[in-house]
Amino acid sequence: MARAPHNLLDGDIKVTLRQMTISLLWGMATMMTFNLVDTLFVSRLGTHPLAAISFTFPVSFTLISLTIGLGIGTSAVIGHALGRKHQGEAKEQGNAAVWLAVLSVALLALLGWAFHDPIFRALGANDEQQVLIAQYMDIWFLGSPLLAIPMIANAVMRANGDTVTPSRFMMLGGLINAVMDPLLIFGWGPFPRLELMGAALATVLAWLGGSVGVLILLYKRDLARFCLPGREMVRHWRSLLVIGLPAAGANMMTPLAMAALTAMVASYGPAAVAAFGVGTRLESMATLVVLALSMTLPPFVSQNMGAGQLQRVQAAYSGVVRFVLGWQGLLYLVLLALAFPISWVFGKDPKVAELIRLFIFIVPLGYGLQGVVILTNSSFNAIHRPAKALMLSTLRFFVAAVPLAWLGGQLFGLPGFFGGVVLANLLTASIAYRWFTKETA
Repeated sequence: MARAPHNLLDGDIKVTLRQMTISLLWGMATMMTFNLVDTLFVSRLGTHPLAAISFTFPVSFTLISLTIGLGIGTSAVIGHALGRKHQGEAKEQGNAAVWLAVLSVALLALLGWAFHDPIFRALGANDEQQVLIAQYMDIWFLGSPLLAIPMIANAVMRANGDTVTPSRFMMLGGLINAVMDPLLIFGWGPFPRLELMGAALATVLAWLGGSVGVLILLYKRDLARFCLPGREMVRHWRSLLVIGLPAAGANMMTPLAMAALTAMVASYGPAAVAAFGVGTRLESMATLVVLALSMTLPPFVSQNMGAGQLQRVQAAYSGVVRFVLGWQGLLYLVLLALAFPISWVFGKDPKVAELIRLFIFIVPLGYGLQGVVILTNSSFNAIHRPAKALMLSTLRFFVAAVPLAWLGGQLFGLPGFFGGVVLANLLTASIAYRWFTKETA
């Protein structure tokens, strides 16, 4: 049975956003475990494999960021069309978005595979780590177009007010990955021991399962009109890229900045890289509510902007900002209490465990502020101001985070490096909130 969509134009703002976000949250929790589960099992292989997979994060997240950006564009364009009661156009845009994402990711993956060695050399990987990285990324690049399908199809469903179905498909993908990871990494039962190749293959199999299921449902529910690329689809690509390309650019600032930060951390040794890789994956789980809100807030904002209901946009934005600051503050206290158990689970090497604890003590202080920036970015895209979202991301990472982290590292070592990241979040969150409230005043 088709899930009844939420009423984004007339329903109670707090209730609607809460229900949409909770519906999405469970699926996101399992989806976000992809990298965390990979990291947990790979950490059993030793410090060098763990450091190697940490180097892959900026590159893999570049492709993920492209699909996230295109998903934001998809949600904004379709939500705006639905707000204007143009259902037929919304269905055509949904199909066009899937094709655009698959072709774009395939092209970027091909470039990543072709320039594999110089990319990871620039990140600070040595010859031994390059061999390990190739075992993981060769398979990851090959299967990456399958990543785009469930992410974009889920964006189409969310734009239509359905967050339950996307959550179920995210849970399916996370379950497949969690089951296949130990079987393929360690060679349990009849499976061969593939180590890092196994981790990548488990992820690709999860994408495949999600892609098949979500495509069947997307077209069965008539949320998209299937056709092959042609002249009419190119027209829709243009409208999607007007928002999707700057949104993708803004999201791709994250892995670019992560690459720069990883290269800086590499100067502190393999243990620091391994700990930083664990920390960034923990971050994806710790900011799960923020990421869920960044997916449920844009369709709400887009539809209400399309219907000319600016007051509902303002109320929704200010409400989620207040909530996120309070929620992440409480979560920081939880992380402090769990710092030692977490470090023991992921840090087989005592030095790695020590540096994981250092990360937890400092960096999560800024997660609430980081959440304000993320939500402001998604809201700018939803009101069709992608250039401002791109400016905000550039400011956050390359005007604030990278320079302040470098300066903190020069003055106080690794603790100063982490402190610089927190300070950057404070500065950009203040600017972000002021920009958006002024834009919608």
